[in-house]
Amino acid sequence: MNKPLRRIAVFCGFLILALIVRDNWLQYVQADTLAKDEKNRRVTIERYATPRGDIVVDGKPITGSKESGDGNDLKYQRTYTNGSMWSPVTGFASQSVGATQLESIEDGILTGNDDRLFFRRSLDMLTGEKKEGGNVVTTLDTSAQKAAYNGLKGLGKGAVAAIDPSTGAILALASAPSYDPSTFAGADGKAFQKLDKDKDKPMLNRALRETYPPGSTFKAVTAAAALEHGLYDDIDAPTKSPLPWTMPDTQTPLPNEGNIPCKNASLREALRVSCNTVFGKIGSDLGKDKMLETAEKFGFNEEQFVPVRSNASVFPEKMDRPQTALSSIGQFETAATPLQMAMVASAIANDGKLMEPYMVSELQAPNLDVIEKHAPKEMSRPLSEENAQKLQDMMETVINDGTGTNAKIPGVTVGGKTGTAQHGVDNSENPYAWFISYAKTDSGSPVAVAVVVEDSKAGRDDISGGGLAAPIAKDVMKAVLDSKK
Repeated sequence: MNKPLRRIAVFCGFLILALIVRDNWLQYVQADTLAKDEKNRRVTIERYATPRGDIVVDGKPITGSKESGDGNDLKYQRTYTNGSMWSPVTGFASQSVGATQLESIEDGILTGNDDRLFFRRSLDMLTGEKKEGGNVVTTLDTSAQKAAYNGLKGLGKGAVAAIDPSTGAILALASAPSYDPSTFAGADGKAFQKLDKDKDKPMLNRALRETYPPGSTFKAVTAAAALEHGLYDDIDAPTKSPLPWTMPDTQTPLPNEGNIPCKNASLREALRVSCNTVFGKIGSDLGKDKMLETAEKFGFNEEQFVPVRSNASVFPEKMDRPQTALSSIGQFETAATPLQMAMVASAIANDGKLMEPYMVSELQAPNLDVIEKHAPKEMSRPLSEENAQKLQDMMETVINDGTGTNAKIPGVTVGGKTGTAQHGVDNSENPYAWFISYAKTDSGSPVAVAVVVEDSKAGRDDISGGGLAAPIAKDVMKAVLDSKK
């Protein structure tokens, strides 16, 4: 063979070798990745080739499937019962735009493609049975969710989160305005595009993904820090809190709302009437490190996965002394999700033990066999049992004789804290109305709640946590109590 032909032969040999290597790379190394790639149309066809399993609340499905009937290659589409009420829990599964939240996270179970269902799929292939999806059983309480959803109607934007303090189980997760995932479950994505462009962001899960200045509800965290770090131990003794109180390193006095009795007020009295001066000075006296330590034990500065991701709430790590004072009354850069503030109320109600929040109790195979069951898990101990009970005593005074009387439930011990958080440049926009609370019975505390009303249609002077948010929290707590009777 002459030299030019030999070179051509070697070159062709390299080309064939490259093709063999590439073919094997695609077939064996990347096969699984390519098979599951969202851009692979076969993945979408398979996902909607059979009815999806269901998301279940109180033993009943809140989702379903129906034949698309529009002639495309995706046979089934998702349906939702009371979709607008449940969308902050379910998310959506859409032929046109994909899936979110539980529909996305548990897609393998719902489609029947999860590896834990391999034996079931193999058995179905042998017997000729149609593949079925499994179920996602939630911790949600229908009556609590309905109370939260109905309570937010007509109040503009807002959210509610409710937790069982003893386990961390999420009982309600509502967001307003909301949307119905059924409207774009099929191949036509026009309804989704309209919702996506809506300036009120109805598809934003405000209970998990929006952080707000918590205002005076954060004073419960500051009170916990004062007790835990030994700044004060007697909740009825006078504090060292002058009036007016000028923030350190400034000539700026920290104002209170109205003419309230805050001079040297006890912790109980300061929480009852919501004294900025007392709690601002506590934060300044403790310093940013001790305040940060307590806030982070409650869950601040850390994302939560329930299993849907919740934004990290924020307590600033870098502050000077006046900023520490402002942060300690829920201002400056302090920001919290409704879930986070429900966690604060939950830990206090549970005698200082914070349980990890979750909203999926178990995953089921198509034949209802349990594949995975959630075990409640302790997350942290923000405060001791003794100090938690002192703080409960303080929060119950807020309900019985303070700013939270609208949350009273006859025959039930209720503790709470109101908050009205500044919003906009120089507080130019309507404030946020907050309320956190818990209910206690002889058998324990079955529910802790956080409510925020973001964009109330009420006049500015009529916006308050006690006036707008507390009645919603009351209805949610009562719904949980009634469902347990």
